[in-house]
Amino acid sequence: MQSKLLVKFLTITILVFNLNLNAQHDTHEDQSGATDLKTEIKKSIEHHIQDSHDFTFTYDKKNNKYYGFSLPVILWDNGLHLFSSSKFHHGETVAESNGKYYKLYHSKIYKTDAEGVITLDGHQHPTNIKPIDFSITKSVVMIIVTGILMLLLFGGLAKSFGKGPIAKGAGRFFEPIVVYIRDDIARPNIGEKQYKKYLPFLLTIFFFVWFLNLFGLTPLGVNVTGNIAITFALAFMTFVITQLSGNKNYWKHIFWMPGVPWPMKIILAPIELLGVLIKPFALMIRLYANIMAGHVVLMSIIGLMFIFQNWIGSSLSFFLAFALSLLELLVAALQAYIFTMLSALYFGFAVEEHEHEEAH
Repeated sequence: MQSKLLVKFLTITILVFNLNLNAQHDTHEDQSGATDLKTEIKKSIEHHIQDSHDFTFTYDKKNNKYYGFSLPVILWDNGLHLFSSSKFHHGETVAESNGKYYKLYHSKIYKTDAEGVITLDGHQHPTNIKPIDFSITKSVVMIIVTGILMLLLFGGLAKSFGKGPIAKGAGRFFEPIVVYIRDDIARPNIGEKQYKKYLPFLLTIFFFVWFLNLFGLTPLGVNVTGNIAITFALAFMTFVITQLSGNKNYWKHIFWMPGVPWPMKIILAPIELLGVLIKPFALMIRLYANIMAGHVVLMSIIGLMFIFQNWIGSSLSFFLAFALSLLELLVAALQAYIFTMLSALYFGFAVEEHEHEEAH
């Protein structure tokens, strides 16, 4: 517990340091200065929650110097283009590859000219052509790191059982969680006959979401599960597995519900079909919204330290941010649990037998 508190304290300290460097202005300015400070804080929050083509740990605005490392950019634009994201210099310069020019604008890559011109439409959206982007962003890096970590942890856990009935090392911590997911989530919601088929997916999705949520609370500044594309992919997998697992009773209860007068069946069928699509949508939005909101609120509270500009307000903001970050540890596990529980419920609906109910 003490190690977790220390990690959270260091995380808040580094985030404060980062915001402080980004927001270094004349702190004794008038109202316009306060507005500029709020704008800088807003930009820092937006940078934190967005995916990017590099890892930037902090930024020294006074010297215009970034501290971090670049990631590979992989584009397909009538041929393969491979170069480092350092060519963009965080969107300030134009990258050239094989005679073609690319510009980084709001974390997205657009094709441009040597001057880096980005044309905007009436809604302030770029009209430049976007090449097909296969780049290794920081979200992709953290997904790969999480996958490798899970392979090492649970591969070691599986091997430890070959040496005896008691897990060793980190497996002693994770074994009760695995047993809990099996006995309290998979079995009661899917059924004794079918749960083993879905248990690998449930275990994978729980630890995958949990670990990514925890990484999002570190000074690395990653927000993978706060990316709606990621939560969409996870929810889509649950949706596909559910539909492929559906038995005849599952589909009968959607399109021609037994025991209901046929006029009502006609009315209920489209509603039930809509519910099939709403369930994964709810999975996607719930995880995305909770994680995204947590990051925004935490960074906003940290930003209040520089707006108050006094020891009382800044100290209160710091301790409030520290307490909220500890609460986010609970939210990280809770959101992984909810996603896993609802997935198990949907699988249970798909494979459930209704023979006794229909006979009655």
